[in-house]
Amino acid sequence: MAASTSNKKRNAAKKDRRPKRKPCTFCAEKLADVNYKDVARLRKYISERGKILPRRISGNCAKHQRHLTVAVKRARVIAFLPFVSE
Repeated sequence: MAASTSNKKRNAAKKDRRPKRKPCTFCAEKLADVNYKDVARLRKYISERGKILPRRISGNCAKHQRHLTVAVKRARVIAFLPFVSE
């Protein structure tokens, strides 16, 4: 009986645990802004299919994720980045 209650507690603890958030790379490097001309940096935040990675995967803070999205869209319009992968 005692073994089954400890297993329930252990399983409940596993469900409550969340992985540690990645630190925002822009905050860590203390960059002032996200530049649309910095194609090498922007490519890190785009998937193989050409989609912008979401915040939970990229690890960016909300502020820098908004700036990143605008920069990627600008780079696409100017043809620094493709809209879709080939």
